[in-house]
Amino acid sequence: MSEHPPEHPPVQRPQAEPVTHIDDERFRVTEWRFAPGAETGWHRHGHDYVIVPLTDGTLGLDLAGGGRAEAALTQGLPYSRRVGVEHNVTNAGPAPLSFLEVEVVDDVRDQARLAVMARLMDCFNARDLDGLMGCMSADPAFRGSAGPLAEGVIHQGQAAVRASYAALFDAFPRAAWLEGAHHIAGETGFSTWRFQGTDAAGSEVDVRGCDIFRFEGDLIAVKDSYRKARS
Repeated sequence: MSEHPPEHPPVQRPQAEPVTHIDDERFRVTEWRFAPGAETGWHRHGHDYVIVPLTDGTLGLDLAGGGRAEAALTQGLPYSRRVGVEHNVTNAGPAPLSFLEVEVVDDVRDQARLAVMARLMDCFNARDLDGLMGCMSADPAFRGSAGPLAEGVIHQGQAAVRASYAALFDAFPRAAWLEGAHHIAGETGFSTWRFQGTDAAGSEVDVRGCDIFRFEGDLIAVKDSYRKARS
């Protein structure tokens, strides 16, 4: 759960006991133990989460705006909620209860990386070299879709990658990356697109392609490009 400064009248209740079982770069698993009448305190969930009841029981839910609801817990029957839920959870039954809260804590990192991939495509369409390099790590690599190596051609380092992007703009006075879609799977990013452009000789190009990304933090360390070849 993410702490949230409440602006609600305090209610004197015993506090639920949180016990952290897992807290790593991807998941946080907390066991919440409630005596009768105990509460978590007001909070806003900063991540998607799953609740796995360890006992039967009844949750009381103080809701934003002054509302209140109850929810029945059934041992072993999980349910999920999305980021942003705000409430104070209490034990509304006569017996102790407990549940596991499993938070997906890497979703914030994934959203940041998705935003970088979308910004990279926007910068290509704007022909914004500074913006493009702002999406790249300190020592990035760009692997072009064609070249003498099995990897195509490799441009390594900020200066080389910037020069390769500038050369692409020079080669295509008109260029647009359309129909972009961006995905994250673990440490790998994946973007698909449709490239439409006109080269310096006036020839038109219309092909589909994709980029596979490796990240350092939220920035792109490797951009590995692939595209269809018309015949």
